[in-house]
Formats: sequence, structure tokens, C-alpha cells
Amino acid sequence: MVAIIKTGHSIHRIFNYNENKVKEGVAQCIGEGNYPVDLENLTLPMKLNRLLKQAELNENCKRNSVHISLNFDPSEANLSKEKMMDIAHEYMERIGFGSQPYLVYQHFDAGHPHIHLVSVKVRSDGSRIDMQNIGKNQSEEARKAIEKKFDLVVAEGRSNNLNNKLEPIALGKVNYGKIQSKKAIANVLNQILTNYNFTSLKELNAVLSQYNVLADRGSENSRVFKANGMVYRILDQAGNPTGVPIKASDFYNRPTMKFLEERFQENAKKRTPFKSRIKNATDKILTNSRISIDEFINLMSKQGIAIVKRTSEDGRLYGITYVDHTSKCVFNGSDLGKNYSAKAILERCTAKDNRATEQIRTKEPETEIPTDQNAAPLTQPIPDTNAVSDTSITDDKGLIDTLFEIENACDFIPNQLRRKKKRRKRRRRDNNNNF
Repeated sequence: MVAIIKTGHSIHRIFNYNENKVKEGVAQCIGEGNYPVDLENLTLPMKLNRLLKQAELNENCKRNSVHISLNFDPSEANLSKEKMMDIAHEYMERIGFGSQPYLVYQHFDAGHPHIHLVSVKVRSDGSRIDMQNIGKNQSEEARKAIEKKFDLVVAEGRSNNLNNKLEPIALGKVNYGKIQSKKAIANVLNQILTNYNFTSLKELNAVLSQYNVLADRGSENSRVFKANGMVYRILDQAGNPTGVPIKASDFYNRPTMKFLEERFQENAKKRTPFKSRIKNATDKILTNSRISIDEFINLMSKQGIAIVKRTSEDGRLYGITYVDHTSKCVFNGSDLGKNYSAKAILERCTAKDNRATEQIRTKEPETEIPTDQNAAPLTQPIPDTNAVSDTSITDDKGLIDTLFEIENACDFIPNQLRRKKKRRKRRRRDNNNNF
């Protein structure tokens, strides 16, 4: 069993979420806790007012709603409603909510059996229930005890698989027309907004785009943008929006721009320790490899890191975003440092190829024979001294004059020989003077 606990500002929101599921036929209210009448006699106003009245006992408690889901293994699909209710009562008692009013809903819109519990943080005396580290402490102990008591599949060691169940380019991509658009987008948002650490709308869209979803504020002159609004859309295979946009306020968790801005600030601190993982993976791939940008993206994806490119209309790459599906952190390239921006990555991918090209260019080019028959040869032919051409006979001097012409022999005497002769004459003169 896996328990997920969320708190919020609106009891109406979580109550309407579950009741709307009931209206759609994908959920059923199977029980209650600490209500004055049995479930069969409860009307919708009675269900909601019980929670609202107790929450009003402490107006200083702003995040007063509690929404808990208990998720069971798919092999436990045959769990009865009675057993689920026993598990719900046991769990609420162990985490300190045994005396709180709560409703239990069984949902049928997932591949595994699960129930939702709706309650409040304010006690009947007006005090507030401290939920600091409740998931790590009370909930974890309750989970282990319930698994043992009710003979459930042990969730120990499965947490990593649950956290990493969203993979890039997976079958979980939203395909327009196959299922209800709002439901498909909501499933993606529930996973991304809860698990991933992003600090801007561009970084959020880098993750959402891998599941064919877009968070769209419209153009700066649009009514949605001016009202600080937000709509969510489905993307087709080419990355273009398709279908009817859905307002953020129509979703259960209301992922509006105001909500996202709060998450941006919270996530900035959470993601800082995970920068080194992306940087180390990038350096390891690019240090000793001659690869292209596409090969780099492919190798990074094998490390669980998706590279989302941002290109201009003319196809020029001007930015990249790193989506780490292992640490669930998203970084713009420049946030990691200059060496990890789009420009630097392009240079690092092509640097070795450029150096190889320069080495080839610096080599002496091989002599090529021109293909044009009229072109002049690159080198002059070496004359054949044994051959006698017809033109030499018709020369003005004539062949006989040329053969007997006296050449200046001094031009062919080396300078060193000349010096030796002069030295010999000087020595002879010195000898005559001595006598």
C-alpha cells in the first residue's frame, strides 16, 4: 500500500472533485467517519457542511483541508468495500485523525485499486493538527502495520518505481481524441506538478511537451494573458496545439499562474543539489567523444535526462532545457553554467570535428592535373638536352655558330678556387722578399 497526503486551502475543491467523479460514474462514496448519521441518510449538503463547520472552529488555520489517497497493488483488485473501509478507519486512527470527520471514496479510474479520504485539520476543540513530517513518520508506520494486519502487498522497495513511473517519450503521451481531453491532461498534471521541480513556465512546458501537453498563456495582447490566466492544451505529433483549450481553474488542483508562481519559488531550493548530476553526465559524454548534437541528445536520454531544444522559426537552435527524470528536476541550460548553454553544447559537439577539418586544410594540397585541355600545365616540362629541335636550325646564329660559341668559363669557376689562386701568389711574393 502507498499513501499520498495533500493539504489545501479549499474544502469545497477536494469535496467537489470526488463528488464529480461520482457523477461521472468513475467513483463511489463507500463510507464516512464521525458523521452523526449513516452514509445512506447523508445528503450532499450534509457531507460538506460537517467538514466546513469544524474547519470554521479555527479561522487561523488557512490550509485546513486534507486529501489522502491509499493505493493498493493491482493484484489486490478484489478487495471488498468492507475491507477498504476497515483499512481507512485503521489508517486514520494511526495518523491521528481517528476523531476527525472524514469521507471515503473508492475510485475506478486507474489501473490499480485505490480510495480517497477527505477530512480537515481542525479538531473539535478548535486546535490544529500538526502535520509536519506526517508522511514520513505516522503515515509510514501506519502503512507497515496495515500491510501486516490486512495481509497486503508490501510497498517497501517499490517507492522508486512509483516515483519513476513517468518516462520520457512513453506510452503515457496524450493523444487527442482517444480519451477525454480534460481527464488526459489532468492525469499528466497530477504527476508533473507534484513530482517535478521547475522554476519557470518554459521549464514546466519542457516536461509537459514530452506528454503532448502545453501550458499556454496566449499572446501578450490576449485576454487570457492580460488577466494572468492560463489554459492547458493537447499537442499533436508535430507539436502544434489541437482541440479545445481547458482553463486551469477547471481542474481539481487549479494549476493557475498564481499557483505555479508559488511552486517556482519552492522548487528553486529543492532542485539545487541535483545540478551536478546533469553536469557530470554532460561532461562524461562530451569529453572523450566525437558526436553530433543529435547523438548527444540520444546518449543523455539513456541516462534518464531529456534534452528539449528551443529553435527559432528558421530552425536555429537558441536554447535547451534539461529534464532529469531521475531526480525530477528541470534546468535551463544557462542555469547550469556557460558550458551547458545551447551555444556551448553546439561548440563542444562540433569542436573536434572542426579541429580535424583544420588539420586537413593545413596539409599541402596534392597536385591535380587540370581537366581542361586548354589550361596551362602546373609545371614546365624538362627540356631534353639530347634532342635537336627544328627551330634551333632556323635560329639567326645557326647550328654551327651555336656549337662553336665561346662561353665565359670564369662564370663556372667556384669562388673558393679563385681565392686559393690568389693566396698562392701572395705566398710566392713573400718568399721572394725574404731572399
